Amino acid sequence: MQVIFESRHASTGASRDEALQRVRFVLRRLGAVVPRAKVMFTDINGPRGGVDKHCLLEVKTEKSGVLVISSLASDWRSALDEGLERLVRALTRILQRQHKPMRGRLLKPETELL
Repeated sequence: MQVIFESRHASTGASRDEALQRVRFVLRRLGAVVPRAKVMFTDINGPRGGVDKHCLLEVKTEKSGVLVISSLASDWRSALDEGLERLVRALTRILQRQHKPMRGRLLKPETELL
């Protein structure tokens, strides 16, 4: 799985390797259906602080197309973890819908009773 990291802020440079490792760890079981993931960090209001760390996760799946998850938190790690949690929930829900068993459908009997 290819993981791409984007950020314009110097403060996220130190957490780059940690973020890439975290994404690979969380998506390790879904690697067969997720060939590419992209992580983007932005600081909405700069150095003023507050709940302004924005994490955008973009995942390309083979069958379902592109899935984008966004999260806001007061620090980078919390924003990433919250986004990854929501991403895994959404991916598993999509995969369950695609592999939904066909219940309740009965085949017509070939012979009819007279």
